[in-house]
Parts: sequence; C-alpha cells; structure tokens
Amino acid sequence: MYARLSVLIFFHFFLWGSWFVTAGTYLISNLEFSGSQIGLIYSTTAISAILSPLAMGVLADRYFSVEKILTILYITGGGLLWWMSYITSFPLFFIAILIYMLVFLPSFSLANSLCFHHVQDARFDFPKIRVWGTIAWIIAGIIVGTLRLEDQPITMRIAGSISFLLAIYCLTLPSTPPTHQSGGTIWEFLKGKEITDLFKDRSFVILISSVAVICIPTAYYYSFVNPFLNEMGVVNAAGKMSIGQVTEIVLMLLLPWIFRIFRLKYIIFTGLFLWGFRYLFFVIGIEYHLEWWYLTGLLVHGAAYIFATLTSQIYLDTRVPRHLRSTAQGFYSFLTFGIGAFVGSIIAGGTVSAFNMGPNQHDWQTIWMIPSVIGIITAFVFLLLFKNKSKT
Repeated sequence: MYARLSVLIFFHFFLWGSWFVTAGTYLISNLEFSGSQIGLIYSTTAISAILSPLAMGVLADRYFSVEKILTILYITGGGLLWWMSYITSFPLFFIAILIYMLVFLPSFSLANSLCFHHVQDARFDFPKIRVWGTIAWIIAGIIVGTLRLEDQPITMRIAGSISFLLAIYCLTLPSTPPTHQSGGTIWEFLKGKEITDLFKDRSFVILISSVAVICIPTAYYYSFVNPFLNEMGVVNAAGKMSIGQVTEIVLMLLLPWIFRIFRLKYIIFTGLFLWGFRYLFFVIGIEYHLEWWYLTGLLVHGAAYIFATLTSQIYLDTRVPRHLRSTAQGFYSFLTFGIGAFVGSIIAGGTVSAFNMGPNQHDWQTIWMIPSVIGIITAFVFLLLFKNKSKT
C-alpha cells in the first residue's frame, strides 16, 4: 500500500518540479514578461487556492472518492499544460495558467488526504511516503538544469505528459470513498461545530496565521530564485536548486525522531525563522561574489519546508476528525497557497519590478532583504504567542 502511495507522490512532485520553479526564467528570458507580470502569473496559485482546494476537499469528504477526483484533475491539467506551452502573449498565458491552477492545485491537498487516510500514524508513516516527492523534485531539477531546458516550453509538455499518466494511475489506487454522509449544504457543513471549535483554540489560530504569513517570503523563492541564480551566472541553476531537497530528504526521514525529542513550538519556529534568514545568505553572496553563499541559502530550504510547512500539515491532520481530513487539508491550502501566496506573489513581483536596473539586471540585495525581515519577524511573533507546550 505504501509503495503505491509513494508512486503517486513521486510523479505528482516530478510533474510540479519539472516546470513550475524554472518557469520564471522562461517567462523573463524567452517571453520577456516583466517582474510585475510574472508576479501576477505566480499569483494564480493563490487565486486558485482561495477558490478550489477547500471546495474539492468538501466534495471528497462528502460526495466523491478522492482517487476519482484526482483522475479528472490530472487529465484536465495535462491538456492545459500542453496548451500553455504554445502561448506567447501575457493576457492569454495568464488566463491559461489561472485555469490550470484551478484544476491542479486541489490535487496537493487531495493527494495528502488520500495518504493520511491509508496510513496508520500520519506522524511517523507519512514522512516515509512524502520523501519520494522530494526525491522526484531533485531528479526533475537535475534533468531540467543539465539539459538547459529552463527557458524552454518543453518543460510544460513533459509535465503535461506526466499528468496524463497520473490520471491513468489514479484509477488503480485504493478506494478512498467519502466518510461523511450527513445532509445539509456545504456552507452548513463548513460552519459546523467541529470546524468552529478549532478556531477557539488560540494556538491553532496563531499557527495557521503564521504559516499563512510566511508564504510571503516563500513566494519570493518559488518565483525569483531561479532567475536570480541565472542572472548571477550560476551554471546549472535548476540542478543546484535541488540541493535544498537533499536536506529535505534527510530531515523528512528524521522527522519521526525529531517529533519525539522536540516540542512542536520549537520545530515550527525553526522553520519559520529559516524561511526568512536564508535570504541573508544570498545578500552576503552578492556582496562578496561567492557562489557558495547562494548554495548555503539553497541548502537550508529543506529545513525551512519540513519544519514549517510539512510539520504544520501533519499537526493539522491530528487536530481534525477523520471525516474532515480532506476539508482540513483544503483549508490549509486556502490559507497558505491561497491568501498567503497571493499577497506574497504581488509583493514579490512588485519588489522585483521596483528594483529593476535594466535587461536582466536587478538590485537583488535590496530585494532579498524584504522577505528576510518578514520571515524573521513572523518567526519571533509565533514564538511569543504560541502556547502549546506538548511534544508532537
């Protein structure tokens, strides 16, 4: 069972990693879109996260099997990716990627909820499955970087083909039917006592608020680190970005042990802090013209992601009733990929445009200081206000 779930996670993240992170380079160098336009394009992930994952989660919890919804999402997304690879104008590209994100983004929370449904203990079993997504991300980055495909539309066609294959594979996954069959409208379901009780827990509210805010510096990474590295003359930038996933693999495998030793508060604080602090390594690298400082900033990506993002997802799964898992993961996507990422993409795009110094030239030192300050402040606010004293 775990092997079948691992295959799903592997190819899901290979699909995502083969084009999304390097798309900024393609949009800047090939299509010559501006920083603000790229910020708007990346904001489609946020717009989609606001609109679709929560609704899809409710559908999975109440009406349809998760694997059937995933099949429809993947086959539709594959066709959209192929269409996008032939578009060259900003307005049409924006519309196409918005539709794609509305279709694809819910698959993140649904794939997680499917895994949570079939594992015995999410804290100790899920990391063993999720690590294959990180391995896939590394392989995708190495392939794209080595073959110098970062500025080519073929990456979207590769991702589209994988999406078609995933649609077929989902039909072979174990059945994950709806677990909540009571009547009422979706709105009545969402405002039910089980959901509202979560928001009476101050620590829960502080946690999800902090993770949402940290998506602002996260948006800078996913939108502009690859163009930054290429602008700095880093060879095989996409491949070198995968070193962050190496630490991600190590820490993901160590996560069950970390849960036993450290309190949740300090695990998540470390992740939030590193999301901001990592950009200071880029600033130092620019100042002294040393590439290894850039690589150090990339290396801590794994710790930032595992301790802040993945730990929060696992914690959320343990805090909600079993029949609300898909809805809860959809709600998490709504706050992080949605509200947080939308604000982050707009701020990141506006920042890069504001400090544009000419064709393929930016004041990156000033640009990176902004997400650094936001991340560090968010981490310490969380540390002061989050009161959960128990270990995970």
